[in-house]
Amino acid sequence: DVQLQASGGGLVQPGGHLRLSCAGSGFSFDDYAIGWFHQAPGKEREGVSCISYGGGSTYYAGSVKGRFTISRENTKNTVYLQMNSLKPEDTAVYYCAATRVSGPALLAYEYDYWGQGTQVTVSS
Repeated sequence: DVQLQASGGGLVQPGGHLRLSCAGSGFSFDDYAIGWFHQAPGKEREGVSCISYGGGSTYYAGSVKGRFTISRENTKNTVYLQMNSLKPEDTAVYYCAATRVSGPALLAYEYDYWGQGTQVTVSS
């Protein structure tokens, strides 16, 4: 079975940092680009960042550019999202997903497989 397991969420103060992990199994992980999305209560799911299958290309939403960094280790079937300088507006459930789409892919409909979410709360 295809699985994407997101982890690493938690409660952090404004200005703090977290690193999310997304572990994949049951499919050819290194043939897929991986994206991170977030969804706050009452809002639509939004693309945060994505990374190409080889890791050579990365894309970010404007709201996180310069603060978040996406990376991947295909030998471990894992993608990471390093989140620095966190703001209260970053509070959301974060999901990872896999797609065969090449190039920038920050729209939910472009993704084939989804993991369960991990909660990130930024609050003092």
